[in-house]
Amino acid sequence: MSADPFAKLISDSRAFLNTLADNNTKDWFNDNKPTYEAQLKAPALALLDTVAASLEKQTGQVTSTKLFRPYRDVRFAKDKTPYHLHLHMLWSTPPVGYFFGIGRDYLSVGGGIMGFDKDHLTQWRAAVVGPKGAKLSDAITDLQSQGARMDDAELKRVPAPYDTDHPRAALLKRKSCTVWFDFEESDIKKGGLVPQLETAFQKLQPLTQLLGAL
Repeated sequence: MSADPFAKLISDSRAFLNTLADNNTKDWFNDNKPTYEAQLKAPALALLDTVAASLEKQTGQVTSTKLFRPYRDVRFAKDKTPYHLHLHMLWSTPPVGYFFGIGRDYLSVGGGIMGFDKDHLTQWRAAVVGPKGAKLSDAITDLQSQGARMDDAELKRVPAPYDTDHPRAALLKRKSCTVWFDFEESDIKKGGLVPQLETAFQKLQPLTQLLGAL
């Protein structure tokens, strides 16, 4: 038996999700729910608790956790398949979140604010054009130099009343700020899941600290 309690979480999750992709029905999921509970849900909850303790040491903040439910909201969706084909986890140190996602073809670790509410959007834009703007830009650039990525900005144009040629126009177009590291399963196996998450979250600290102080 492996000494790492999370050594099989990724491979077991992908095996389950790949089979679910071909059998995405309530009947199949209910028949296989014991496997989901034992091989995905239970170790994911344990991982959340383990990493939460580490994050609290890193940040000095109380950390809450969430395992996202497998059920899709299909009320307004064309795709009526009832279950997600991923396993997603969240650690929250408001307003910042830290994320880990296991998909059939991705492993992503991220941190930041997924979507600014009205007040945080105002604070974000003020910070971008103010003295903190350079620090935010530098923190993001440093993470990108370490292999991190950002999703595309939500806006196509710089919002009023800011100049379209503002030196930090790219940041002004954002309505969220989350940075991601992508991994291969072999990367996780080399270092162990918990150490890899802890290292990634530590790398994110310069940015998440700035976001937490907006």
